[in-house]
Amino acid sequence: MDGTKRSFVLASSSPRRIELLNNIKIFPKIIYSSDINEDISSKENPKKYCARVAKNKALKALEKYPEEFILSADTIVFCSNKIFLKPKDKEEAKDFLNFFSGRKHNVLTCICLAKNNLIKVKKVVTKVTFKRLNKQEIEEYLSTNEWKDKAGAYAIQGYAEKFIKRINGSYSNVVGLPLFETYNLLNSQGLI
Repeated sequence: MDGTKRSFVLASSSPRRIELLNNIKIFPKIIYSSDINEDISSKENPKKYCARVAKNKALKALEKYPEEFILSADTIVFCSNKIFLKPKDKEEAKDFLNFFSGRKHNVLTCICLAKNNLIKVKKVVTKVTFKRLNKQEIEEYLSTNEWKDKAGAYAIQGYAEKFIKRINGSYSNVVGLPLFETYNLLNSQGLI
């Protein structure tokens, strides 16, 4: 017996989140992808948007698994009040990278733990600084297709890592799930 508890539903099918949890020997009982509307409301700031989406993912999963603890998360990239979600296409990914070139931006993950009337949301922000990118570097990166399905059009754990001059905060947060905060949130409810 390895002592593994499988005591919650992960309301995310993100391979990165699953891998991060597995790396610290946390294995969800069920993996469920919450299909919700993730459109940004007018005048919604990044922190409110991200918290709302994480909470709505958890609430959607609770409808299907009302007796279970639900862990959900949402990760966005933002600079000032401009939110960078997953790019729609290669051109938008290129625009994002040009914007981040030589600049600091924030990666925000909101994690939500929910069951019945309990809803806990934690917000974790990591500051990321990109080096100045030239056209060739951007084109080479775009040709990897790593930008697809990534908030802000990049993955810190991939090809784009060589563009990152500095991070201030949680590395796992930039990957998609801040492990320190997630571990403590699950632990606070006796789930691990």
